[in-house]
Amino acid sequence: MAKKRQTKAKQPQLATGARAGGADENYPVVGAREPCPCGSGRRYKACHGRAAAHAVTELVQRPFEGLPGECDWVALRELVPAATITLTLKDGLPEGVPSVTLATVLPMAWPALRRDDGSVLLGLQNDTSSSDLSRDLADTLQRALVAKPSTPITAQRVAAAGPRLQDLLDPEAAFEPVVHSGFEFWIPDSENATPEVAASLERANEAAIPTVRLSGVDAAYWCETPEKNHLRWVMPHPEEQLLDALARLHAAGTSSLGEGTRLVGSFRAHGLMVPVWDLPTGVGAKDVEQPAAEFAERLALALAADAPLTAEERRARGGLTNRQVTLS
Repeated sequence: MAKKRQTKAKQPQLATGARAGGADENYPVVGAREPCPCGSGRRYKACHGRAAAHAVTELVQRPFEGLPGECDWVALRELVPAATITLTLKDGLPEGVPSVTLATVLPMAWPALRRDDGSVLLGLQNDTSSSDLSRDLADTLQRALVAKPSTPITAQRVAAAGPRLQDLLDPEAAFEPVVHSGFEFWIPDSENATPEVAASLERANEAAIPTVRLSGVDAAYWCETPEKNHLRWVMPHPEEQLLDALARLHAAGTSSLGEGTRLVGSFRAHGLMVPVWDLPTGVGAKDVEQPAAEFAERLALALAADAPLTAEERRARGGLTNRQVTLS
């Protein structure tokens, strides 16, 4: 369901009135070829506009860092079709808002929805306007909390100084995704759905890949495809260290999850690595629970190893690196 995105750098800033180049300076928006409002005598694009343009292209590598369940945030953003999680706000729920729920995607690709009963659904799989996904989502959430019931929240450009999810959500709250087989959670009473929403629901259900979150390890998701099944496991370890550990296991012949399975590569998403295993069609989510737990133990030992990689392990590492795909 999610789209591929490209990552270029670390810290973002948006030029929306407050231009990069002076911490407390506020400049009006001007054309690129007009004189810079700072009084330098140079054109805006060659003065404060240069820093502002550069800042807009920079991305936060790990927008969910510091949030409970960072690995699951990444999985739900990039890999899981239909899932929801109840969010807990630092300051509690505003009056008239009985709950706030994060959802992988919403009907009509809305960024958020204030429902008839006042509850809020926040969509995770949406294109965003700035280089900080956390700030974009926080802005959408804040607007949804004060919107009138039965109101979808549309996208808008976000100010660089706005809060991030880390400022709004309780860092001590549990983050427990519930994976759904379809998107019926959109509409408590499907009979009252508008034709547009009903059509969006039908399209989403048709495209959803059956997915199950494993219970024995964190942020590992089994999914079923027509040709073969897969396990996609978002891991929190630093990339270089994790690649070394996977290479040690691969060279030793212990990187699989059982007969007929194999580690085929990895995704890179929002600053984290997502190793991927191919599974035979008949291997279901329950079948990989124990093998995944055993693999986690082997991986922990490999992560703790500090000896230089052998020639065979270096070759295995090169193969794994060549099979990485960047999603964001």
